[in-house]
Amino acid sequence: MTRLVTDQKTKKSNVTRFIIFMIIGLVTLFLLSVLFIAFGAEKLTIGEVFRGLFNYDKSVFKHIIVHDIRLPRLLADIMVGVSLAVAGAVMQGNTKNPMADSGIMGISAGSIFAIMIIMIFIPNVSRIERIVISCAGAGLATLLIYVFAMVGRRGATAERMVLAGMAISNLFSSVTTAVVLKTGMITQMMKYTAGSSANTIWLDIHISGPFFLAGVAIALIISRSLTVMNLGEDVSRGLGANVKITKTLSTVVVLVLSAIAVVIIGPVGYVGLMVPHIVRYFVGTDYRLVLPSCAVLGAVLVVFVDFLARLIIAPREFPVGILITMIGVPFFVFISRKQKSDTFAG
Repeated sequence: MTRLVTDQKTKKSNVTRFIIFMIIGLVTLFLLSVLFIAFGAEKLTIGEVFRGLFNYDKSVFKHIIVHDIRLPRLLADIMVGVSLAVAGAVMQGNTKNPMADSGIMGISAGSIFAIMIIMIFIPNVSRIERIVISCAGAGLATLLIYVFAMVGRRGATAERMVLAGMAISNLFSSVTTAVVLKTGMITQMMKYTAGSSANTIWLDIHISGPFFLAGVAIALIISRSLTVMNLGEDVSRGLGANVKITKTLSTVVVLVLSAIAVVIIGPVGYVGLMVPHIVRYFVGTDYRLVLPSCAVLGAVLVVFVDFLARLIIAPREFPVGILITMIGVPFFVFISRKQKSDTFAG
């Protein structure tokens, strides 16, 4: 009885913190978005920003900057932040691996490899085809990771998954770099090797948007099942959860959202590792609270880092993928030292 009361108090406390977290996160994202659009090579006033957003006139140059250059880039950063953070949380819950991340595990590298190969043979491939191809590359990388991790008596433990993912990532990255240098496609592939949203246009947003919304929607739908799965597969089945369907949908979510992020901005690692760990510290392990919180914090992180990337060496830009990696590596080391078991309880 006492334990039940304690659990109810903890759940209520987590919900309260979730509400506070979401309010602070959304307000922060709004303020960052305004600053993101206002600052750059051409500085704009707050009034010019809102006029460009809500009273767009294509004959006014500053309106073009707001509506056609900075707004698509802002939306791209938000979509990528949400995609990577949600994909990371789903991957960690699905595999019970606290080190899971699409960048670390080599899934993004597989997407980039697939896009690079197709661009060599079919240079004029459409954006929708790039998304499909990116998903295929991510699927191939995922399959290889599981195959390599399961070799041996111990099977696919958390550490073996990470090591297999790193090996696959290095393999795909090395082959991609070699082919890019051999074919002389350095300029065309710069986005897919460093990570940048600088050249994002509205067409990228319109085409990627439906895939992005579908991936996030499925993740939210299976959020309760992911929470139950953390109690163990036997307990999950006893509570009526369909483990196979949940795992399948989780894999689809990870592949689609990771592929979307690669197509829009290129490789951006560690977002899917850092954000879920930070979120769980504040709102607990209920994925109905974790996933929305990850979406907001992921968006805030990528927008903030891209904002810094535009200011660090202005008027030039620092690749956002590299800057996030510089932040993520120390976090990865910290989590690696803290983790003492192969299992993941939330």
